[in-house]
Amino acid sequence: MREYDLYVPLTYNDGTPIEPEKLGRLKDRLLDAFGGLTFFPQRSEGHWKVGDVAFRDEIVILRVLTADQARARRFFRSLKEELKRELRQEEILIVEKKAQVI
Repeated sequence: MREYDLYVPLTYNDGTPIEPEKLGRLKDRLLDAFGGLTFFPQRSEGHWKVGDVAFRDEIVILRVLTADQARARRFFRSLKEELKRELRQEEILIVEKKAQVI
């Protein structure tokens, strides 16, 4: 079993809020692809540096669990590129972890 966390920014790089409908469509897409998801609606902050320039993003996290790692990786690689374009981001963080369901 694998767990995938998708870190979704809440603003474009210029600080403009991302439309809530885009997040809704993303949740629907994950639900259709994996049969379920967990949405962590609490806003979190991501901080990082490139050279001497510090950046900060407000994000929410979407999580899915699946046993089909190969299919999930294909899905998320494609989704990542789409989200980078649609949300006008340099990068989208997706974390894969091994999960044991009890």
